[in-house]
Amino acid sequence: MFMQFVTGFQVFSSAIQRPLWATSRCRIRTRCNFSNSSYPHQVLQYIDEECGDFLPWLRQKSGAKISSVLSIGKSIYGRSLFACKPIQAGDCILKVPYSVQLAPDNLHPSINSLLGEDVGNVAKLALVILLHQRLGEASEWAPYISCLPRVEDMHSTVLWSDEELKMIKISSLYHETLKHKAQIEKDFSSIKHIPFADFFNHDANSETDVLSDDFKQVSEVIADENYAPGDEVLIRYGKFSNARLLLDFGFIIPRNKYDQVKVEVNAPQNDHLHALKLDLLHRHTTPSLKDVNDLSSQENGFMVMEVKSSSGKGRGIPQSLRALARVLCCTSPQELQDLAMEATQNDGRLARIPLKNRDREVEAHQLLHSRFSHMIENYKAALESLTHHSSEKHRRRMQLARDFLTGELRILESASSWLKNYCQTLKQRESV
Repeated sequence: MFMQFVTGFQVFSSAIQRPLWATSRCRIRTRCNFSNSSYPHQVLQYIDEECGDFLPWLRQKSGAKISSVLSIGKSIYGRSLFACKPIQAGDCILKVPYSVQLAPDNLHPSINSLLGEDVGNVAKLALVILLHQRLGEASEWAPYISCLPRVEDMHSTVLWSDEELKMIKISSLYHETLKHKAQIEKDFSSIKHIPFADFFNHDANSETDVLSDDFKQVSEVIADENYAPGDEVLIRYGKFSNARLLLDFGFIIPRNKYDQVKVEVNAPQNDHLHALKLDLLHRHTTPSLKDVNDLSSQENGFMVMEVKSSSGKGRGIPQSLRALARVLCCTSPQELQDLAMEATQNDGRLARIPLKNRDREVEAHQLLHSRFSHMIENYKAALESLTHHSSEKHRRRMQLARDFLTGELRILESASSWLKNYCQTLKQRESV
């Protein structure tokens, strides 16, 4: 029963975790809103009266200076951090001692002793936060805990109901969410929770530097640009796709330059060269397949990004995906042997250059175009099936699902357009 109790905390912790530092000291923090900077800025106020006592309390608790250039405020997307004094690029805008960073080892020994070795740091950190939340005003962290968002205000897909998850079933995010629900714990060398830092909102274009100094026992945030008083101060959580942002943080950004879609291409079981093709793929890196069904796993899918130009080089479509299509279109053992020889004579990578047989090259890319066209039809059908819900929470998640699928559809259509143009160009050269 207790382990089931902990599992509930694991699910909760996934909704509040947020990787912030890209350093050797990996940490997890709570996310206090679902905002991001890619939407038009409309700051409502940059002083949050409800959190007015938070920073003085944190300074008193740490016995050290926390920050003198930031204040907690509200944007239209929730709490955020704003400059209260001019900030120049390169300035340290936040310095938080390790002594006031929540960590799994803050869990009381009497509770920690009841946990098995299979309970990881994420679950322990969630327990720390929830236990302090249960203590209410009696908690030494009450001023911070009171600022945390309500569960109904968070929209990470791990918190979506089964019915809500069906809205994104067409995407690989659906299966990834189910995996996260089953096992949310992630592996980190060291996990901490930094109050105040978790009010930062996300900007995909930010280059804000973050440093951890183990000798001084502090974490620092370094500005990458100038800010005037009242400006919202932003960081980049990471180079995350919308699928990752929606899964972990409950928001997406429009036209996310890091967006990608997982594409699966199956090797026909009735192909008389099926075994030879799989063996050839085993011996090279396009990708490593135990069986055709393994293509459905995250490790063996192909992540496609937006193709910027239909007449360009097709950057965004993985070379390994095009190589797989070339292998699948081979019709004789000799063709497979030729591909193996070509790979050996070059850098060892299989089918990375256009096939000498132009008709076969067209056929390979038509196979991919057909696959993308099928996915596009399914995405459009999924979007048309979305209907309105009455509650505000469901409407919010409906819009997130619609915007998310529309973004993935844009990527698929850009790849399909390039593949169609590539095949037409090869056919025109053939006819000249």
